[in-house]
Amino acid sequence: MKKEYETIIGLEVHVELATKTKIFCGCSTKFGGEPNTHTCPVCTGMPGALPVLNKKVVEYALRAGLALHCEVNSPCLFDRKNYFYPDNPQNYQISQLYLPICHDGYVEIETASGKKNIRIHEMHMEEDAGKLVHDEWSDCSLVDYNRSGIPLIEIVSEPDMRTAAEVVAYLEKLRSIMQYLEVSDCKLQEGSMRADVNLSVREKGTLNLGTRTEMKNLNSFKAITRAIENERDRQIELLEEGKAVIQETRRWDDNKEYSYAMRSKEDAKDYRYFPDPDLMPVNIEEEWLEFLRKNQPEFAEEKRERYQKEFGLSKYDVLLLTESRHLAKLFEETTKFCGMPKQAANWMIGETLRLAKERGMEYEEIHFSPQHLGDLIRIVQKGEINNRNAKKVFEKIFYEDIEPSLYIKEHGMVSVKDTKKLAQAVEEIIAQNSKAVEEYREGKQKTFGFLVGQTMRTMHGNADPEMVREILKQKLDRRADFS
Repeated sequence: MKKEYETIIGLEVHVELATKTKIFCGCSTKFGGEPNTHTCPVCTGMPGALPVLNKKVVEYALRAGLALHCEVNSPCLFDRKNYFYPDNPQNYQISQLYLPICHDGYVEIETASGKKNIRIHEMHMEEDAGKLVHDEWSDCSLVDYNRSGIPLIEIVSEPDMRTAAEVVAYLEKLRSIMQYLEVSDCKLQEGSMRADVNLSVREKGTLNLGTRTEMKNLNSFKAITRAIENERDRQIELLEEGKAVIQETRRWDDNKEYSYAMRSKEDAKDYRYFPDPDLMPVNIEEEWLEFLRKNQPEFAEEKRERYQKEFGLSKYDVLLLTESRHLAKLFEETTKFCGMPKQAANWMIGETLRLAKERGMEYEEIHFSPQHLGDLIRIVQKGEINNRNAKKVFEKIFYEDIEPSLYIKEHGMVSVKDTKKLAQAVEEIIAQNSKAVEEYREGKQKTFGFLVGQTMRTMHGNADPEMVREILKQKLDRRADFS
């Protein structure tokens, strides 16, 4: 009988905090820039330079911890994690081991079998290391310390996940929470959210955990899914062959869809942690925590529930609208200006997301005035412009943020509702397309659409389509009666 295996997965997720300056110095945290231009003696580990804790880092960490239902340690302490690597200028990293800022929380996710809580073991603050740039042309490695000292929180889960789908659901939920808090943009492609996957397998029905490996270099949800499935199969194959799984850190190559061993997996003792002598304990007052609790934002789940109750939107619509805080904010402000939430939702989900997808834009890169979209929606509802032209106007709003009413007047896009003008245009089209008229009389309904299109073209797209259809049908049916 073939053995069945269960996959056990826990995650270590690093999130870069969106502070303007680094965790222990005043250098900029802005992404990019020429190498080694966002640096100073502190973040490059110069002798005698002393760290000074950025209060905003503590605030962001606390807001994240409260949103993850964590307990808060007060005081919390910073420790030195000792290791030697070129991108680590001090030869140690300032982190937290013994008293991290937060512990014992959870994240609720949706799975195929219902809701499930993924427990948070702990969450701690730490500084990021620099970045090695491997130059194949000159066969050397260069070090950029711009990233050194960027503030991070590391969120360590319990091994509660069993599938790649659960892992992705957990990461998507974490990303949503951090973005709604505005403590991080969580852009995987820029490394502001990074996940290491700890994975082991065991026979179903057994309680003992198998030997785990850690998977690094995972910068997309698709890569994470492929890495998990590959590592699970690799470990099962080893066990089936009677071989042992080695506890190690492995690097995932997404192009080759293959992982390889980097080094043996370290334990805390290997890093020789000890309390950092340059940083005092951080005492967190209850008054501050209470203030942060009261000022937490409305999260995606709460918005979804409110949108359905308050605006009567569908579950599908609210899921799309709340994918990002920025998108939800655009929708809410547009609704305030036009007073028509369903129409606002349709424009956001339809045209806005379509244009963003065409340009490959992140939601946060969408920058048009909600008032301009709200004005356009009101103009459409009054029948002053038809839908075809309204989409053209919205493209201008999306890309150039133009004022819609002025643009419509300047470009002659106001809908023609003069019955005499429309009737005259319809008569001309009927006279010019006798074959299509004959086909319509024979029951070919498609030709009706053709005749409508020809009339709209004659009117340069500015006719009211419903009026054109009505007048055309009346005239065709009247002619049929007399034939």
